Amino acid sequence: MTDKIEFKILSRNEIEEISILGQQLNSKLTLEETEVYLNQMFEFNNYMCFGALLNGHIVGISSAWTTIRLYSGKQLEVDNVIIDNRLQSKGIGKLFFNFIEEWARENGYKTIELNTYVQNSKSHKFYFNIGYSILGFHFWKHI
Repeated sequence: MTDKIEFKILSRNEIEEISILGQQLNSKLTLEETEVYLNQMFEFNNYMCFGALLNGHIVGISSAWTTIRLYSGKQLEVDNVIIDNRLQSKGIGKLFFNFIEEWARENGYKTIELNTYVQNSKSHKFYFNIGYSILGFHFWKHI
């Protein structure tokens, strides 16, 4: 049997499965906190969640936000990008981003932007390899 990979936009009906995968990104959050945050995110009109499915099971997610920036125009900002730890380095991430980029082109976006943690050098290599570059620094302040 051949594994079947597909990509789609996920709905809030899939929050339970999205949350379980989300735990791999931030294990400090409880499953309940992750679900609360996702429910809040789905309330925003400019939010969507892309999914990578292997044999019908979610193995990758990426949150996405529509923004307009003076320096870029209509932009898709992706975050919370996760490919199941057990399936990383098998080409799923590259296929997933191909899907996201094609979807963005078809829907009139001019750019895609993302942030990645400074210490996550594995992700830096991945993003460089698929054509992304560093534009600036992302600052934040916990208040």
